[in-house]
Amino acid sequence: MKKILLLSDTHSHIDERILHYAAEADEIWHAGDIGITDITDELKKVKPLRAVYGNIDDAEIRKEFPLHQRFNCEGVDVWITHIGGYPGKYSPAIREEIKRNPPKLFISGHSHILKVMNDKSLGLLHMNPGAAGKHGFHKKRTMLRFKIDAGEIKDLEVIELKSK
Repeated sequence: MKKILLLSDTHSHIDERILHYAAEADEIWHAGDIGITDITDELKKVKPLRAVYGNIDDAEIRKEFPLHQRFNCEGVDVWITHIGGYPGKYSPAIREEIKRNPPKLFISGHSHILKVMNDKSLGLLHMNPGAAGKHGFHKKRTMLRFKIDAGEIKDLEVIELKSK
């Protein structure tokens, strides 16, 4: 079993609440728009980190993290990307691949809108953790945490951080 903390769109912001929840996880997953490498450096000090770069991220971040991460976690096929859309409105850049080879868990960021949806046609669960940073139009800063155990995604929780 793995406890996952999922965040996105930190836009160069990290604080003690994020680090508190990171310490409780087994792994931290970041769905892009990191901002500066100080963010990922801090997170890596706490727990193992998987991350992708987002549209605001510079060459240094893009050198360290890929555009897409596709991997298996405890029997769950996971795909993380920054701009991916959501069921019924997948990004044109990934639309054909997700239809051809859907993961069990598809994660994206970018919108700053917390969203968890089933895609019954592809048999996948989509998660967007919203935005953990202070930059953007969102009013609430959010993250997600959940467990993956023997091929099951369970115990999903929304974490609301202090408002911007």
